[in-house]
Amino acid sequence: MDRLNQLNTNWTDIYYHLRYSHDEKISHQSIRILQVIEKEDEVGIKLIAQCLQVSQNTASEHVKRLIEKEYIYKTRSSVDERRVILKLTALGTEVLHRHSRLDKEKLQLIFDKLTDAEAQSILQAFQLLKQKAVEK
Repeated sequence: MDRLNQLNTNWTDIYYHLRYSHDEKISHQSIRILQVIEKEDEVGIKLIAQCLQVSQNTASEHVKRLIEKEYIYKTRSSVDERRVILKLTALGTEVLHRHSRLDKEKLQLIFDKLTDAEAQSILQAFQLLKQKAVEK
């Protein structure tokens, strides 16, 4: 198996075993929208549409549903009052956390079994991978 397949297989196995359980009915596309809002500055409908590769009308419909679920809200840009900016609510932040992160308790059980050197090695590897991903 090549390195890329090996990394992807390991990552999906890690996520499968260490993910949070959740009860919310939320689509993968909705989670992606919440991630864009969390990770980018001053997110509007246009950026959501670009990131999801959908029309602005489609993005707007997704956003409307997330507002109705009280996962996000609209505000105005501090730079340009004409621009509508999307922000996560506390509930939206919680939902995103449960759908995109590893369960801290499950992760702690794994880290408790590692030596300090092993734990440091894992953290350094993930930090390096994140750094290179952000650089693109």
